[in-house]
Amino acid sequence: GIKKPFTEVIKANIGDAHAMGQRPITFLRQVVALCTYPNLLDSPSFPEDAKKRARRILQGCGGNSLGAYSASQGINCIREDVASYIERRDGGVPADPDNIYLTTGASDGIATILKILVSGGGKSRTGVMIPIPQYPLYSAAISELGAIQVNYYLDEENCWSLDVNELRRSLNEAKAYCHPKVLCIINPGNPTGQVQNRKCIEDVIHFAWEEKLFLLADEVYQDNVYSEGCQFHSFKKILYEMGPEYYNNVELASFHSTSKGYMGECGYRGGYMEVINLHPEMKGQLVKLLSVRICSPVSGQAAMDIVVNPPVPGEESYSQFIKEKESVLNNLAKKAKLTEDMFNKVPGVHCNPLQGAMYAFPRIFIPAKAIEEAKAHKMAPDMLYCMKLLEETGICVVPGSGFGQREGSYHFRMTILPPIEKLKILLEKMKDFHIKFLEKYA
Repeated sequence: GIKKPFTEVIKANIGDAHAMGQRPITFLRQVVALCTYPNLLDSPSFPEDAKKRARRILQGCGGNSLGAYSASQGINCIREDVASYIERRDGGVPADPDNIYLTTGASDGIATILKILVSGGGKSRTGVMIPIPQYPLYSAAISELGAIQVNYYLDEENCWSLDVNELRRSLNEAKAYCHPKVLCIINPGNPTGQVQNRKCIEDVIHFAWEEKLFLLADEVYQDNVYSEGCQFHSFKKILYEMGPEYYNNVELASFHSTSKGYMGECGYRGGYMEVINLHPEMKGQLVKLLSVRICSPVSGQAAMDIVVNPPVPGEESYSQFIKEKESVLNNLAKKAKLTEDMFNKVPGVHCNPLQGAMYAFPRIFIPAKAIEEAKAHKMAPDMLYCMKLLEETGICVVPGSGFGQREGSYHFRMTILPPIEKLKILLEKMKDFHIKFLEKYA
């Protein structure tokens, strides 16, 4: 009941595109609507290319209905479409539908793979190497499985790049107390927004090959690349191009999702993983593990199909689809640049270029007096900062301590998803807040 100095809470804490006002992609929704209510297949309001896809998906469903369970690995024709998409994306690198698993968002796939990889006890317990800062799904899944979290630090001074020397340091130190077996990479990065270059990916693959590590490539932001000179390279493609010695030996699971990109369809919980070089016995265990949850949501599988099988030139929905897709991505690119520029004008704030993904992760200077106050409240200094920001402006962001950061440095993660006019207001408010915060605690 207390009057607040703001009229609304702006939830800039989570990458939920539609909740932030992004419009759904028409074609995706048309196909899912047709699959959900097949009577619409006779309606003249729907384009023929959407009907064609809906019929194909429904034919792959038991009883021609989205309401039927699918195979645990996912509907066959959708896995075929995913494999074709990967081949197109990677310039002809072969993909086998049998290595594709449809999942409940990417998160479900990541947790499932970790489940089959974690074993041992004491010093032989599986260690999982994760980037710091990281997406908290990883620390949570590792903790839930009782595995050992092994941190490697991204280089903030170098635009959050990944250095193999840091991977080596982290691995060698971890060998004293666990068995490091898994290396997780997030590219483009969450929360850090960097896009890895080709050389970096080659170095990481060589390192994984040398140390016999299982690679997890979280590539859900593969459509979200904004900076000039940056390009998304999939781990699978580069692994293939490094030659058979690598391609036939490095175990790799890569992940994609309907939730990010230009689609932003978080609620459908659609995703897939491609797993290569898994030992046949392990593969059997993976299918068994997936069958425990019966199958991923079939409507989410249908949504994933449209991401990998969109309209092509010559089809009637193509021009509208491309227009909508480019509009979302161009908008995000503008917002990424605006956010970076605005933060870097504020004293005591430094923001690396937002090369990709959907977040800014600026570093903030917190004065000693504020650090003391945070200690007195038994909270992290950047948590105190974020709570005060929320109380005074209604802007909700996540403290960097929730993602991990180097000792003595402070950050917060903010999504760039709000509409551009609202984002400008939000950034102005944050600037004013930060200046007042410094004045108060200086």
